[in-house]
Amino acid sequence: MAKSRLQQLAELGQSVWIDSLSREMLETGELERLIREDSVSGVTSNPTIFQKALAEGDWYDSELRELASLNDSREIFFRLAEHDVTDACDLLRSVHEKTGGRDGFVSLEVDPALAYDTERTYEQTLRLHSDIDRPNLLVKIPATRPGLPAIEDATAAGHSVNVTLIFSLQRYAEVVDAYLRGLERRIAAASDIGCINSVASFFVSRVDSEADQRLEVIGSPEALALRGKLAVANAKLAYRHFQEVFSSERWQYLASKGARIQRCLWASTSTKNPAYPDTLYVDELIGPDTVNTMPIETIRAFQERGTAAATLAQGADEAKLVLEQLEAAGVSYAEVTDTLEAEGVQKFANSFDELLSGIETKLQKLEVGR
Repeated sequence: MAKSRLQQLAELGQSVWIDSLSREMLETGELERLIREDSVSGVTSNPTIFQKALAEGDWYDSELRELASLNDSREIFFRLAEHDVTDACDLLRSVHEKTGGRDGFVSLEVDPALAYDTERTYEQTLRLHSDIDRPNLLVKIPATRPGLPAIEDATAAGHSVNVTLIFSLQRYAEVVDAYLRGLERRIAAASDIGCINSVASFFVSRVDSEADQRLEVIGSPEALALRGKLAVANAKLAYRHFQEVFSSERWQYLASKGARIQRCLWASTSTKNPAYPDTLYVDELIGPDTVNTMPIETIRAFQERGTAAATLAQGADEAKLVLEQLEAAGVSYAEVTDTLEAEGVQKFANSFDELLSGIETKLQKLEVGR
Protein backbone atom coordinates (compact mmCIF):
# COMPACT_ATOMS: atom_id res chain seq x y z
CA MET A 1 0.00 0.00 0.00
CA ALA A 2 1.15 3.54 -0.74
CA LYS A 3 2.21 5.43 2.36
CA SER A 4 0.03 8.32 3.50
CA ARG A 5 1.40 11.84 3.41
CA LEU A 6 1.75 11.83 7.20
CA GLN A 7 3.62 8.54 7.09
CA GLN A 8 5.93 10.12 4.53
CA LEU A 9 6.63 12.94 6.99
CA ALA A 10 7.79 10.37 9.53
CA GLU A 11 10.13 8.87 6.93
CA LEU A 12 11.58 12.34 6.37
CA GLY A 13 12.38 12.57 10.08
CA GLN A 14 9.52 14.79 11.24
CA SER A 15 7.14 13.75 13.99
CA VAL A 16 3.46 14.66 13.78
CA TRP A 17 1.90 15.71 17.08
CA ILE A 18 -1.60 16.98 17.72
CA ASP A 19 -2.09 20.25 19.60
CA SER A 20 -5.10 19.27 21.72
CA LEU A 21 -6.12 16.77 24.35
CA SER A 22 -9.44 16.07 26.06
CA ARG A 23 -11.13 13.35 28.05
CA GLU A 24 -13.48 12.81 25.11
CA MET A 25 -10.56 12.14 22.73
CA LEU A 26 -9.23 9.58 25.17
CA GLU A 27 -12.45 7.79 26.06
CA THR A 28 -13.94 7.65 22.55
CA GLY A 29 -10.72 6.25 21.10
CA GLU A 30 -10.18 9.30 18.87
CA LEU A 31 -6.60 9.82 20.05
CA GLU A 32 -5.84 6.11 19.64
CA ARG A 33 -7.20 6.29 16.07
CA LEU A 34 -5.03 9.30 15.27
CA ILE A 35 -1.99 7.40 16.52
CA ARG A 36 -2.91 4.29 14.55
CA GLU A 37 -4.16 5.83 11.30
CA ASP A 38 -2.59 9.30 11.04
CA SER A 39 0.92 8.66 12.40
CA VAL A 40 0.35 11.00 15.36
CA SER A 41 3.19 10.35 17.79
CA GLY A 42 2.73 13.04 20.43
CA VAL A 43 0.35 15.53 22.06
CA THR A 44 0.65 19.13 23.20
CA SER A 45 -2.20 20.02 25.53
CA ASN A 46 -4.14 23.25 25.19
CA PRO A 47 -6.22 24.94 27.95
CA THR A 48 -8.53 26.55 25.38
CA ILE A 49 -9.47 23.16 23.97
CA PHE A 50 -9.85 21.83 27.49
CA GLN A 51 -12.29 24.60 28.37
CA LYS A 52 -14.37 23.89 25.28
CA ALA A 53 -14.58 20.22 26.23
CA LEU A 54 -15.46 21.16 29.78
CA ALA A 55 -18.21 23.55 28.74
CA GLU A 56 -19.83 21.49 25.99
CA GLY A 57 -19.83 17.97 27.37
CA ASP A 58 -20.19 15.97 30.56
CA TRP A 59 -16.89 14.09 30.33
CA TYR A 60 -15.48 15.76 33.44
CA ASP A 61 -18.64 16.05 35.53
CA SER A 62 -18.07 13.04 37.75
CA GLU A 63 -14.49 13.97 38.59
CA LEU A 64 -15.44 17.61 39.09
CA ARG A 65 -17.89 16.55 41.77
CA GLU A 66 -15.14 14.59 43.49
CA LEU A 67 -12.71 17.51 43.34
CA ALA A 68 -15.13 20.31 44.29
CA SER A 69 -14.09 20.19 47.94
CA LEU A 70 -10.62 21.47 47.02
CA ASN A 71 -12.11 24.98 46.71
CA ASP A 72 -9.32 25.95 44.33
CA SER A 73 -10.11 26.07 40.63
CA ARG A 74 -6.42 26.05 39.71
CA GLU A 75 -5.80 22.89 41.69
CA ILE A 76 -8.95 21.33 40.25
CA PHE A 77 -7.73 22.06 36.72
CA PHE A 78 -4.32 20.52 37.31
CA ARG A 79 -5.89 17.40 38.83
CA LEU A 80 -8.15 17.02 35.78
CA ALA A 81 -5.32 17.75 33.38
CA GLU A 82 -2.93 15.38 35.13
CA HIS A 83 -5.54 12.63 34.78
CA ASP A 84 -5.82 13.22 31.01
CA VAL A 85 -2.09 13.63 30.48
CA THR A 86 -1.30 10.47 32.45
CA ASP A 87 -3.76 8.48 30.33
CA ALA A 88 -2.34 9.99 27.14
CA CYS A 89 1.21 9.19 28.25
CA ASP A 90 0.16 5.59 28.85
CA LEU A 91 -1.51 5.43 25.44
CA LEU A 92 1.64 6.74 23.76
CA ARG A 93 3.99 4.62 25.86
CA SER A 94 4.32 2.02 23.09
CA VAL A 95 5.39 4.76 20.65
CA HIS A 96 7.88 6.02 23.22
CA GLU A 97 9.37 2.57 23.67
CA LYS A 98 9.33 1.70 19.96
CA THR A 99 11.32 4.86 19.17
CA GLY A 100 13.84 4.26 21.92
CA GLY A 101 12.49 7.12 24.02
CA ARG A 102 12.76 9.63 21.17
CA ASP A 103 9.06 10.20 20.60
CA GLY A 104 5.62 9.49 22.05
CA PHE A 105 5.51 12.55 24.32
CA VAL A 106 2.64 14.42 25.94
CA SER A 107 3.10 18.04 27.03
CA LEU A 108 1.45 19.90 29.91
CA GLU A 109 2.23 23.55 30.55
CA VAL A 110 2.92 25.25 33.84
CA ASP A 111 0.49 27.89 35.07
CA PRO A 112 0.82 30.82 32.62
CA ALA A 113 0.69 33.22 35.57
CA LEU A 114 4.20 32.01 36.41
CA ALA A 115 5.76 33.07 33.09
CA TYR A 116 7.97 35.70 34.75
CA ASP A 117 8.65 33.79 37.98
CA THR A 118 11.70 31.55 37.69
CA GLU A 119 11.50 29.84 41.06
CA ARG A 120 7.80 29.01 40.99
CA THR A 121 8.02 27.81 37.39
CA TYR A 122 10.80 25.43 38.39
CA GLU A 123 8.87 24.25 41.46
CA GLN A 124 5.74 23.54 39.42
CA THR A 125 7.80 21.70 36.81
CA LEU A 126 9.08 19.41 39.55
CA ARG A 127 5.57 18.94 40.91
CA LEU A 128 4.08 17.99 37.54
CA HIS A 129 6.84 15.50 36.82
CA SER A 130 6.36 14.04 40.28
CA ASP A 131 2.57 13.81 40.07
CA ILE A 132 2.43 12.34 36.57
CA ASP A 133 5.65 10.33 36.82
CA ARG A 134 5.84 9.14 33.23
CA PRO A 135 9.02 9.03 31.12
CA ASN A 136 7.19 10.51 28.14
CA LEU A 137 5.94 13.66 29.88
CA LEU A 138 7.23 17.05 28.75
CA VAL A 139 6.46 20.02 31.00
CA LYS A 140 5.99 23.22 29.00
CA ILE A 141 8.00 26.22 30.21
CA PRO A 142 7.65 29.56 28.38
CA ALA A 143 10.79 30.96 26.79
CA THR A 144 10.63 34.25 28.65
CA ARG A 145 13.88 35.60 30.06
CA PRO A 146 12.93 34.42 33.59
CA GLY A 147 11.98 31.09 32.05
CA LEU A 148 15.53 30.40 30.86
CA PRO A 149 17.02 29.61 34.31
CA ALA A 150 14.02 27.36 35.05
CA ILE A 151 14.69 25.46 31.81
CA GLU A 152 18.34 25.01 32.75
CA ASP A 153 17.54 23.99 36.33
CA ALA A 154 14.86 21.51 35.27
CA THR A 155 17.25 19.93 32.78
CA ALA A 156 20.01 19.77 35.38
CA ALA A 157 17.54 18.05 37.71
CA GLY A 158 16.91 15.37 35.07
CA HIS A 159 13.49 16.48 33.82
CA SER A 160 12.25 16.73 30.24
CA VAL A 161 10.93 20.09 29.05
CA ASN A 162 8.98 21.53 26.13
CA VAL A 163 10.18 25.12 25.81
CA THR A 164 7.23 27.06 24.46
CA LEU A 165 6.45 30.53 23.08
CA ILE A 166 9.68 31.01 21.12
CA PHE A 167 9.52 33.72 18.48
CA SER A 168 12.98 35.23 17.97
CA LEU A 169 16.23 33.70 16.80
CA GLN A 170 18.10 35.30 19.68
CA ARG A 171 15.76 33.79 22.25
CA TYR A 172 16.00 30.42 20.51
CA ALA A 173 19.80 30.54 20.82
CA GLU A 174 19.40 31.30 24.53
CA VAL A 175 16.97 28.39 24.92
CA VAL A 176 19.39 25.94 23.30
CA ASP A 177 22.20 27.23 25.51
CA ALA A 178 20.06 26.80 28.63
CA TYR A 179 19.40 23.17 27.65
CA LEU A 180 23.08 22.48 27.04
CA ARG A 181 24.12 24.13 30.30
CA GLY A 182 21.61 22.00 32.16
CA LEU A 183 23.06 18.86 30.60
CA GLU A 184 26.60 20.00 31.42
CA ARG A 185 25.67 20.62 35.05
CA ARG A 186 24.15 17.18 35.28
CA ILE A 187 27.25 15.54 33.86
CA ALA A 188 29.37 17.51 36.34
CA ALA A 189 27.20 16.04 39.10
CA ALA A 190 27.91 12.54 37.71
CA SER A 191 24.22 12.00 36.92
CA ASP A 192 22.66 10.25 33.93
CA ILE A 193 21.49 12.40 31.01
CA GLY A 194 20.32 9.67 28.64
CA CYS A 195 16.66 9.91 29.61
CA ILE A 196 16.33 13.71 29.29
CA ASN A 197 14.38 14.98 26.30
CA SER A 198 13.47 18.45 25.13
CA VAL A 199 11.81 20.30 22.28
CA ALA A 200 12.06 23.99 21.45
CA SER A 201 8.66 25.21 20.26
CA PHE A 202 8.66 28.00 17.67
CA PHE A 203 5.30 29.64 17.11
CA VAL A 204 4.99 30.07 13.36
CA SER A 205 1.76 31.56 11.99
CA ARG A 206 1.62 34.32 14.58
CA VAL A 207 4.89 35.70 13.17
CA ASP A 208 3.29 36.27 9.77
CA SER A 209 0.13 37.69 11.34
CA GLU A 210 2.08 40.35 13.24
CA ALA A 211 4.54 41.14 10.45
CA ASP A 212 1.85 41.26 7.75
CA GLN A 213 -0.17 43.75 9.77
CA ARG A 214 2.83 46.08 9.97
CA LEU A 215 3.70 45.62 6.30
CA GLU A 216 0.16 46.51 5.27
CA VAL A 217 0.31 49.71 7.29
CA ILE A 218 3.45 50.71 5.39
CA GLY A 219 1.72 49.76 2.15
CA SER A 220 4.64 50.14 -0.26
CA PRO A 221 5.03 47.56 -3.05
CA GLU A 222 8.24 46.34 -1.41
CA ALA A 223 6.49 45.92 1.94
CA LEU A 224 3.42 44.18 0.54
CA ALA A 225 5.60 41.75 -1.40
CA LEU A 226 7.04 40.49 1.92
CA ARG A 227 3.69 39.40 3.37
CA GLY A 228 3.56 35.74 4.33
CA LYS A 229 7.33 35.26 4.17
CA LEU A 230 8.74 36.01 7.62
CA ALA A 231 7.39 33.01 9.52
CA VAL A 232 8.92 30.41 7.23
CA ALA A 233 12.17 32.37 6.94
CA ASN A 234 12.37 32.63 10.73
CA ALA A 235 11.91 28.88 11.13
CA LYS A 236 14.47 28.05 8.44
CA LEU A 237 17.08 30.23 10.15
CA ALA A 238 16.26 28.63 13.50
CA TYR A 239 16.80 25.21 11.94
CA ARG A 240 20.16 26.31 10.56
CA HIS A 241 21.18 27.31 14.08
CA PHE A 242 19.94 23.93 15.31
CA GLN A 243 22.14 22.16 12.74
CA GLU A 244 25.18 24.21 13.71
CA VAL A 245 24.81 23.72 17.45
CA PHE A 246 24.02 20.03 17.32
CA SER A 247 27.06 19.28 15.19
CA SER A 248 29.48 21.37 17.29
CA GLU A 249 32.32 20.04 19.46
CA ARG A 250 30.37 21.12 22.54
CA TRP A 251 27.48 18.92 21.48
CA GLN A 252 29.68 16.00 20.42
CA TYR A 253 31.01 15.78 23.97
CA LEU A 254 27.49 15.80 25.42
CA ALA A 255 26.32 13.23 22.88
CA SER A 256 29.20 10.96 23.87
CA LYS A 257 27.73 10.99 27.39
CA GLY A 258 24.30 9.96 26.09
CA ALA A 259 22.64 13.36 25.54
CA ARG A 260 19.64 13.66 23.23
CA ILE A 261 19.21 16.57 20.85
CA GLN A 262 16.64 19.24 21.56
CA ARG A 263 14.38 19.05 18.52
CA CYS A 264 12.78 22.08 16.90
CA LEU A 265 8.99 21.94 17.19
CA TRP A 266 6.80 24.02 14.89
CA ALA A 267 3.68 25.19 16.73
CA SER A 268 0.80 27.42 15.65
CA THR A 269 0.99 25.85 12.20
CA SER A 270 -2.58 26.44 11.05
CA THR A 271 -2.73 29.39 8.67
CA LYS A 272 -4.53 32.43 10.03
CA ASN A 273 -4.78 34.19 6.67
CA PRO A 274 -7.26 32.42 4.35
CA ALA A 275 -5.28 33.70 1.37
CA TYR A 276 -2.42 31.35 2.30
CA PRO A 277 -2.49 27.60 1.59
CA ASP A 278 -3.81 25.72 4.63
CA THR A 279 -0.75 23.42 4.59
CA LEU A 280 1.79 26.24 4.18
CA TYR A 281 3.43 25.83 7.59
CA VAL A 282 3.77 22.10 7.13
CA ASP A 283 4.88 21.95 3.49
CA GLU A 284 7.67 24.49 3.98
CA LEU A 285 9.04 23.20 7.29
CA ILE A 286 9.79 19.51 6.77
CA GLY A 287 13.15 18.23 7.92
CA PRO A 288 14.91 15.65 10.09
CA ASP A 289 14.83 15.87 13.89
CA THR A 290 11.79 18.16 13.99
CA VAL A 291 8.20 18.05 15.20
CA ASN A 292 5.12 19.72 13.76
CA THR A 293 2.25 19.93 16.24
CA MET A 294 -0.96 20.51 14.30
CA PRO A 295 -4.64 21.08 15.00
CA ILE A 296 -6.83 18.29 13.70
CA GLU A 297 -7.93 20.45 10.74
CA THR A 298 -4.33 20.87 9.58
CA ILE A 299 -3.65 17.15 10.01
CA ARG A 300 -6.61 16.40 7.76
CA ALA A 301 -5.63 19.05 5.23
CA PHE A 302 -2.08 17.77 4.93
CA GLN A 303 -3.28 14.18 4.73
CA GLU A 304 -5.47 15.18 1.78
CA ARG A 305 -3.28 17.61 -0.17
CA GLY A 306 0.02 18.31 1.56
CA THR A 307 3.40 17.86 -0.09
CA ALA A 308 5.87 15.63 1.74
CA ALA A 309 9.37 16.77 0.74
CA ALA A 310 12.50 17.80 2.64
CA THR A 311 12.07 21.57 2.44
CA LEU A 312 13.34 22.92 5.75
CA ALA A 313 17.08 22.96 5.06
CA GLN A 314 16.57 24.68 1.71
CA GLY A 315 16.74 28.42 1.23
CA ALA A 316 18.47 29.55 4.43
CA ASP A 317 20.35 32.31 2.54
CA GLU A 318 17.09 33.51 1.01
CA ALA A 319 15.54 33.43 4.49
CA LYS A 320 18.25 35.73 5.81
CA LEU A 321 17.55 38.07 2.91
CA VAL A 322 13.86 38.21 3.91
CA LEU A 323 14.85 39.52 7.36
CA GLU A 324 17.09 42.15 5.76
CA GLN A 325 14.33 43.20 3.35
CA LEU A 326 11.88 43.42 6.24
CA GLU A 327 14.12 45.89 8.07
CA ALA A 328 14.68 47.85 4.86
CA ALA A 329 10.92 48.10 4.35
CA GLY A 330 10.54 49.67 7.78
CA VAL A 331 9.50 46.73 9.99
CA SER A 332 11.68 45.92 12.98
CA TYR A 333 12.16 42.18 13.45
CA ALA A 334 12.96 42.73 17.14
CA GLU A 335 9.76 44.71 17.67
CA VAL A 336 7.72 41.98 15.96
CA THR A 337 9.16 39.19 18.11
CA ASP A 338 9.12 41.19 21.36
CA THR A 339 5.46 42.05 20.77
CA LEU A 340 4.61 38.44 20.02
CA GLU A 341 6.29 37.16 23.18
CA ALA A 342 4.50 39.67 25.42
CA GLU A 343 1.15 39.03 23.70
CA GLY A 344 1.73 35.28 23.75
CA VAL A 345 2.25 35.24 27.50
CA GLN A 346 -0.84 37.42 27.99
CA LYS A 347 -2.97 35.28 25.68
CA PHE A 348 -1.94 32.14 27.58
CA ALA A 349 -2.79 33.86 30.87
CA ASN A 350 -6.16 35.11 29.58
CA SER A 351 -7.03 31.69 28.22
CA PHE A 352 -6.13 30.11 31.54
CA ASP A 353 -8.26 32.62 33.45
CA GLU A 354 -11.21 31.80 31.19
CA LEU A 355 -10.60 28.13 31.86
CA LEU A 356 -10.70 28.68 35.61
CA SER A 357 -13.92 30.68 35.26
CA GLY A 358 -15.31 27.84 33.18
CA ILE A 359 -14.56 25.40 35.98
CA GLU A 360 -16.41 27.61 38.46
CA THR A 361 -19.37 27.93 36.09
CA LYS A 362 -19.47 24.18 35.55
CA LEU A 363 -19.41 23.52 39.29
CA GLN A 364 -22.35 25.86 39.75
CA LYS A 365 -24.29 24.09 37.01
CA LEU A 366 -23.59 20.79 38.72
CA GLU A 367 -24.95 22.37 41.92
CA VAL A 368 -21.98 21.17 43.88
CA GLY A 369 -21.90 22.47 47.44
CA ARG A 370 -18.61 24.18 48.20
